[in-house]
Amino acid sequence: MGELGKIVREAEDLLEPVNIPAEAYVSPEYAREERDKLWRKVWLQAGRLDDIPEVGNYFTYEIGDDSVIVVRSAPDTVGALHNVCPHRGRKLVDVPPGKRNARGSRPNFICGYHGWTFDLDGKNTFIEHQEDWQGRLCDGLSDVGQVKVGTWGGWVWINLDPEAMPLEDYLAPAAGLLEPYQLHNMRPRWRKWVVFECNWKVAMEAFAETYHVSTTHPEFMEFGQFRGWARNQGLHSNIGYDAPKGQEEDSGKLRLGAGEDPRMTTADLQNFTWDNANTNTTRTLVDVANRLKDELPEGTTAAEVSMYWIKTAREIDAARGVVWPVVDPQHTAKAGTAWQIFPNFQIGHAVNNMLCYQARPYGTDPDKCVFEAAVYELYPEGEAPETEWEYTAPDDWPPVLQQDFNNMAAVQQGMKNAGFRGAQPNPYMERSVASLHMNLARYMGKGAPTKY
Repeated sequence: MGELGKIVREAEDLLEPVNIPAEAYVSPEYAREERDKLWRKVWLQAGRLDDIPEVGNYFTYEIGDDSVIVVRSAPDTVGALHNVCPHRGRKLVDVPPGKRNARGSRPNFICGYHGWTFDLDGKNTFIEHQEDWQGRLCDGLSDVGQVKVGTWGGWVWINLDPEAMPLEDYLAPAAGLLEPYQLHNMRPRWRKWVVFECNWKVAMEAFAETYHVSTTHPEFMEFGQFRGWARNQGLHSNIGYDAPKGQEEDSGKLRLGAGEDPRMTTADLQNFTWDNANTNTTRTLVDVANRLKDELPEGTTAAEVSMYWIKTAREIDAARGVVWPVVDPQHTAKAGTAWQIFPNFQIGHAVNNMLCYQARPYGTDPDKCVFEAAVYELYPEGEAPETEWEYTAPDDWPPVLQQDFNNMAAVQQGMKNAGFRGAQPNPYMERSVASLHMNLARYMGKGAPTKY
């Protein structure tokens, strides 16, 4: 059925039901080809700028066979270098055992094999017995290779393709629609990572739609309906909630509880979210939600509760030096609640916090990935916590995320079943899934969704 249908190449085709073959999720050959056709061609989010505030600060980014050093080489300059010595191929910076990546500060980079030394721009500054090369180590042959680098949203982005399009072009239209949220001002509250038993696409797709909420997270349903949309946005896609008129701001993360008394259900939802997901809200929002029953009379409408709750939380935060950006509710409705930045980064944005996911291949094993999540929020100047990437076993993550993990592992195995005929995403609520595979096919040359 699906394999005999019309190949999907245009965004308009995603409005109709499509079938996605399992090859991209389970094929070892496909996983091997991703290195050259995908990962070495796209812009990748490599880390936060605030992790390298001083000259000499660096961190590494690992993607398959490749490793990149991101370094602040001058007060106003961030560079990226291939993490490999041009002499004999040894890594310049090793990732400590059990760590997600390497991070630290150095005045230069010295190869641990033969001592070749490089400044923060990758230029070679020392070779023992250099005369033995008879003057041939010129024209940059002894320098570390440069990697294309850019910054946006408080992140550093790298691209291994010297001919890559500019970052600002690549991120359109996501960057423009997210700009009002001033994501660069947020700092991480927690950061976790794990090596997980599923393909990186399965991991990303678990958070790219709201269709799963009623079944995977049924406890949320007592607080309201979580029907949402998904839209293709060129290379990228975004998702959001269908919000009632007058509550457009709730199409983002400031979720209002439904029910007869929205004062109570909003507090219940906020407390549950804080305790069981530990994201998508802030302590200020939770505390103000708990006061709604005392500060608003019975019968207050949902729209009035929403307005009072958000206004009060904004004022309390402003008094302690946390200023939320002002985003028009109509813009919020258009920007939605999360963006899937092709191929493997999700930004779940709001005016005062965000939840971000990333998944990367684990070697060339199609059944594993490196999955990570980070929660960010606004803090008073100088009061953001110091956080590191913490390796966390799947059963130690917040309970709501553990529910998603159960799906991810089961989906990876299920896609190998002889009876599986390919994924059939909801054309309205799961369009981001089809969008990802339509764009993957443009790089990979295969695996495109097909119309029935």
